[in-house]
Amino acid sequence: MARLSATFILAFLLAATARAEWTVVTTQKQGEGAAGVEHRRVVLTESNTDERATLDLAEFSSKSSSLRVFANPEGKESLATVMRREHCVAGVNGGYFDVDGKPMGLLISDGKLLSPLLKARLLSGILIGSDSRIQLLRMAEYSSKRTATAARQSGPFLVDHGRPVPGLNNTRSARRTFVCTTGSDRAAIGFCSDVTLAELGKILVANGFAPDLKLQRALNLDGGSSSAFWFGGERGAYSISELKSVRDFVAILPK
Repeated sequence: MARLSATFILAFLLAATARAEWTVVTTQKQGEGAAGVEHRRVVLTESNTDERATLDLAEFSSKSSSLRVFANPEGKESLATVMRREHCVAGVNGGYFDVDGKPMGLLISDGKLLSPLLKARLLSGILIGSDSRIQLLRMAEYSSKRTATAARQSGPFLVDHGRPVPGLNNTRSARRTFVCTTGSDRAAIGFCSDVTLAELGKILVANGFAPDLKLQRALNLDGGSSSAFWFGGERGAYSISELKSVRDFVAILPK
């Protein structure tokens, strides 16, 4: 009887966990920058634990904005410094780097290959920027023959085909940065307060999260102490600084 009760309780807890959902509490426009790039803040709570997450998004159109990747090989400059100097509208930190500060995976800046493609389980996606579009590609979809002015390999994928990617880590919470794309010209870069990768995947497809984006794919960038976000709008700059030296940045500029 005791064994049956324990089994029933476990089944109940598992069912409750499965029903847990992230719900949007508020979504507010914080400012607008050049080329119509919009800074939006979204606050959500999780139904089972009342855990709270706050995201800052820079939403843009590839018709009026372009993607650039800036290398910071010595790690001497901050995201905010580079964004201001290069007259960017918004930016986040880029991909992973090794203990020597060298980028891990593909990195193309201003059309120049600075680091080659790397086959690794974690680095499952590639952010590509060209004159006409911005894409998130899986490794099998990428070809070196593609014309790219900017590219950064990272991972894992958080969302694919509009759904959270299964099997993501759900035990380690940390600050996160990410890139989202849609089936049209709309895209976003963003920062999230401490959550797990699995939680972030669910957050990004929560009802009411960003209905104007119609998000199809999302790729995780280097998180934790590397995570940073910057937006330069009509009200001045808004900045969440990285906590350690970062070796490359992903930025949005007007065309």
